Amino acid sequence: MTTDLLQIELRKAERSRIQEVDFNNLPFGKHFSDHMFVADFVDGQWQNQQIVPFDNFTLSPALSSLHYGQAIFEGMKAFKNEAGEVLMFRPLDNVKRMNESAHRMCMATLPEDVFMGGLEALLRVDADWVPSTPGSSLYIRPYMFATDTYLGVAPSKTYRFCIFTCPVGQYYSNPPKLKVETDYIRSAPGGTGFAKCAGNYAGSLYPTLLAQQQGYDQLIWTDAVEHKYIEESGTMNIMFVIDGKLVTPALSDSILRGITRDTLIKIAKTMGIEVEERKVSIAEVVEGIGNGRLTEAFGAGTAVVVSPYSLIGFNGQDYMLPEHAPSDSIALKLKEQLDAIRTGKADDSFGWVYKV
Repeated sequence: MTTDLLQIELRKAERSRIQEVDFNNLPFGKHFSDHMFVADFVDGQWQNQQIVPFDNFTLSPALSSLHYGQAIFEGMKAFKNEAGEVLMFRPLDNVKRMNESAHRMCMATLPEDVFMGGLEALLRVDADWVPSTPGSSLYIRPYMFATDTYLGVAPSKTYRFCIFTCPVGQYYSNPPKLKVETDYIRSAPGGTGFAKCAGNYAGSLYPTLLAQQQGYDQLIWTDAVEHKYIEESGTMNIMFVIDGKLVTPALSDSILRGITRDTLIKIAKTMGIEVEERKVSIAEVVEGIGNGRLTEAFGAGTAVVVSPYSLIGFNGQDYMLPEHAPSDSIALKLKEQLDAIRTGKADDSFGWVYKV
């Protein structure tokens, strides 16, 4: 895709903050790049497309999204290859998923040229912010929120779309400890669990805090009806290695359709690893850890990439997961291949990599 930059107004920052960042020590989500892309949906169309300095918004106290929660977002990453070129990974899948979220939340959908045009223009302007250090990347946050100033409960007629970026390192510095949640729920059948909307994450904060107070890092969410079957984790889809097979909960309207999840499934199949997408019960996981049939459990997501778990807590008991050398771990082999594709070191037979 070739972006017509004449359609996007550019207002550059007077001074770059890039010298303030230690690219060898990047916390996740703390440093923000110099610019952001902004567009507004008004009178039935997207307009006022701009690249502007990263800064605060001035918002009305009556902004409908602050009261009724019409807000959605995506998570993406950009990388540099050995030639210094900026690469994105599966961005069109993010466009598709964002519009699925927008449809569920009664929000305006985004034309591909607005999303991709703004994204590509932004990455050209802030290309120096894309890290080249191993294990680092430029995290990209596209998001949209309602902008009507009206206190009636109804879908907004106006929206703001924004993209900003931040250079990041690893999300988890150590393998996380997970607690199986059997009281609270993340989503229910017929709800918004498949949408990447702000409310899903707001509702998860309190039970996650309770788990962290008990020494865990994140939750494993179970189904809302029986609390019997595993769905996903707080910041990631969840995968297991059982009897040498890659096993993951089948998608439903209460599970996010993870792009990294889909990527790992496709990579696994090319590596000759059998994949099962099906219901996975807590009982099967606990029993599998005990009898050695379950050898790995890990999270998959844009932020965490592939994150092996150290233990799973259930009903007051912690079940330790075995440690593996990289050469013996299916999770780490998948991560290595994914990293190689995203950074241009391996052949991209799927057409996933998008060069800016």
